[in-house]
Amino acid sequence: MMSTMNLQTKSLFNVKKSDFKSKELHVPVMLKEVIEYLNIKENGIYVDGTLGSGGHSEEILSNISQGKLIGLDRDAEALKTSKKRFSASAYPIILEKESYHNYLNVLKKNKIKNADGILLDLGLSAMQLLSSNRGFSFKKNEKLDMRFDIDNGINASRFLHQTSQQDLARIIKRYSDERFSSKISKAIKAKESLKTTFDLKNAIDKVTPKHKRSKTYARVFQSIRIAVNEELQKLKEFFSLFLYGLKAGSRAVFISYHSIEDRIVKHSLKGLKNDGKIKILTKKPILPQRKEIIINPKSRSAKLRAIEVL
Repeated sequence: MMSTMNLQTKSLFNVKKSDFKSKELHVPVMLKEVIEYLNIKENGIYVDGTLGSGGHSEEILSNISQGKLIGLDRDAEALKTSKKRFSASAYPIILEKESYHNYLNVLKKNKIKNADGILLDLGLSAMQLLSSNRGFSFKKNEKLDMRFDIDNGINASRFLHQTSQQDLARIIKRYSDERFSSKISKAIKAKESLKTTFDLKNAIDKVTPKHKRSKTYARVFQSIRIAVNEELQKLKEFFSLFLYGLKAGSRAVFISYHSIEDRIVKHSLKGLKNDGKIKILTKKPILPQRKEIIINPKSRSAKLRAIEVL
């Protein structure tokens, strides 16, 4: 398994940075480390709770012969992409439109008692940022939606309309540590029309100096996306129940990109360790190597943590 993994990792690092700009290429973050910490068994059952375009899943599948992989994603477009990717695969795989925090229901539905491992690669995928047309990026003028699952919940435009200025300021401050969250929230609420990403940018521009706008856009858009998708609530709910679907010796790997996400992962795992339920395999979070960051800038803020169930 290690020789195959090293070969594929070597080929990954031969990809040119310019190639990553293609919408057709979505490089899975810390692929080598994910496979190593999952410690995949040939007959094991594994859950990729954040399937995306299927990069991690493809490598997991290549390491199992008699086992099974379950891929979950809230995003119907991501699921469509992965179904196309695996359409000719001979490997046993179950793909479902579902949030990772409901993975126990998926196991039950498929009459699976326990899994041998689970992976969560949290946050926004490159595919969603580049080609979703749902307003995740501030660089393109798109409908202000920001939902991972367009069939459920309210979109960002409606969320901003319904949320008070005080609550919006708290959300922006909490999820991005934006210094001028109060001024920005007032400008957003004063905007008559908030239907597109550029409407939101125009509101931010009114209270933000030109040289600071790019970073401010990123922080505000991120905060609204996290709130619209209830990302942190779902992560906390997952950690309250996820061990019920894993057997002794199972592995779990978590990749986070946001400081609050990583804090939730860290403290949740620490609590489970103190209860004698898991062994933490990563004393400190694993960070991407410099070569990977050059190829895939998205990986720069990634932190990987892994555990084994006792």
